[in-house]
Amino acid sequence: MRPAPRPARTPQAADADGDIPVTSPRWLPQALRELSPREMAVVAEQIRAFLIENVCRNGGHLDVNLGVVELTLALHRIFDSPRDALVFDTGHQAYVHKLITGRAADFGRLRRRGGLSGYPSRSESVHDWVENSHASTSISYADGLSAAFAAKGETGRWAVAVIGDGALTGGLAWEALNNLGAAGGRRAVVVLNDNGRSHAPTSGALATHLAALTDSSDSPDVRETHNIFTSLGFTYLGPVDGHDLGAVEAALREARAADGPVLVHAITAQGKGHPPAEADDADCPHAAGAVDEATGAARDAPAPTWTDVFGGELAELGAGRADVVAVCAAMLRPTGLGAFADRFPERTFDVGMAEQHAVCSAAGMSMGGLHPVVAVYATFLSRAFDQLLMDAALHRLPVTLVLDRAGITGPDGPSHHGMWDHTLFSMVPGLRLAAPRDAATLRALLAEALADQDGPTALRFPKGAVGVDVPAVGRLGQVDLLSAVGRDVLLVGVGAMAGPCLSARDDLAARGLEVTVAAPRWALPLPEELVQLAARHRLAVTVEDSSRAGGVGSALAQACTDAVVSTPVHTLGLPRTFLTHGSRSELLAATGLDAGGIATAVLLAWNARRR
Repeated sequence: MRPAPRPARTPQAADADGDIPVTSPRWLPQALRELSPREMAVVAEQIRAFLIENVCRNGGHLDVNLGVVELTLALHRIFDSPRDALVFDTGHQAYVHKLITGRAADFGRLRRRGGLSGYPSRSESVHDWVENSHASTSISYADGLSAAFAAKGETGRWAVAVIGDGALTGGLAWEALNNLGAAGGRRAVVVLNDNGRSHAPTSGALATHLAALTDSSDSPDVRETHNIFTSLGFTYLGPVDGHDLGAVEAALREARAADGPVLVHAITAQGKGHPPAEADDADCPHAAGAVDEATGAARDAPAPTWTDVFGGELAELGAGRADVVAVCAAMLRPTGLGAFADRFPERTFDVGMAEQHAVCSAAGMSMGGLHPVVAVYATFLSRAFDQLLMDAALHRLPVTLVLDRAGITGPDGPSHHGMWDHTLFSMVPGLRLAAPRDAATLRALLAEALADQDGPTALRFPKGAVGVDVPAVGRLGQVDLLSAVGRDVLLVGVGAMAGPCLSARDDLAARGLEVTVAAPRWALPLPEELVQLAARHRLAVTVEDSSRAGGVGSALAQACTDAVVSTPVHTLGLPRTFLTHGSRSELLAATGLDAGGIATAVLLAWNARRR
């Protein structure tokens, strides 16, 4: 059963955060259908102005949403949401959809804790069918929805998938096209939003084919009868100017009248109506913070990030290692590979939004004598788990995975928190996982990973500023000691949790506890030195910015049991749930992973042990 959505709110004068006035109830779907073309043009400009003002001030995905204004308006005028299911692939281009389904008044808290999600959200509105922000899923959803409608005899309902040309590079999209194209009289429409890029310009054979379809030198007959979509069983309509509302509506009406699956090919421009976005021919940001509306420049000077440190160090290591190559899945600069690509373009491979192919292709590169570094957001790596397990690890291939945005990522919400990778990796034989705590250990561990020729390696680090280095006062094997060794509590800070653990130690010391803070350099396999340290203390507490299941804490508890070490092990980590959106600091505090929460949990565990 779908959760009860928040009640839709009619746009009103302004919200409590002072957003620009929203004065027209004409933004709601039923009212939109009654407007003239001239009135619709005014609405489109109003919505663009609203997006530019709000997203520039508060942050979010601007470029792609400016590019789908007319397309989204047309969809809501031709189809009857939510009776007809509108599914937006990846989901970050659904801002216009949110505005015209009653959520404009809440837009000032977009992506903030307690506010609107930056993606479709089933708890927000009945108009949101899917909370998808992992790419290439929409056509599969539409295939299943249209099958369900047909099975129930609901022949008047349509399933519509809106997918970008970047997301169409994913293998799942082609599995869905293969099935839906052979589905006969299904009421399904695929709207291909072709803007020539995802998080970077779209590349590969598909991009070449789409470009050929839009070539004005080809006659309409050639386009309609000789393309990959018609070969797969779709009626092909287009290409159509995605910013010409009348043309888009005409194509969608024709699609709705067709017997069987239809693909509408719409050509749009990302950033339409905002000069800084329109002029941006470099990699667009995945999720921008607040920017200056006139220039598009970030309002706050960005501090060096974990991504920056990784990218710079990989480029330096690559200068001395001709066998090192970089692989990404359509997110070259967001994952830090820009510096490497600038210096070594022939050794950089962007495979599009296809994480499975990225890892399997990297396995092949490794078989051929290269050492590939696959840079990917932690949350997306789960899509390629089978390739990691059976194609890289089974063959003991030296492939290095670099997982950006590990742990709590912040405003992108439940689909983007990188909290599953450590749990999944714990099941992979022979894989080594590093957990750098600062810039210095990130550089050192990346070099160690590239030197490992015995199997796959991985590094995980969070989103955001890297902060100051946390020096070790000693080392025991693969474990860095960050404080003097006490006798009461062993506090194990995994990765970026080392800093908060040191702060918690100061609080606990003031309460009379002797606390040792340790940080494993390699979290998998579990360093045996952690068991030795645990045996020297009365309580061990692990703190990790990942799921408690399958993490360092559970591994340490099992290892202590196996070694007949009686020290109790208490595990702090992320709960087994889908965490909402909010800032990283807010969510870490809410899950007890800030310094205060750690100190409180240690005291509770210590007092419980004494009872």
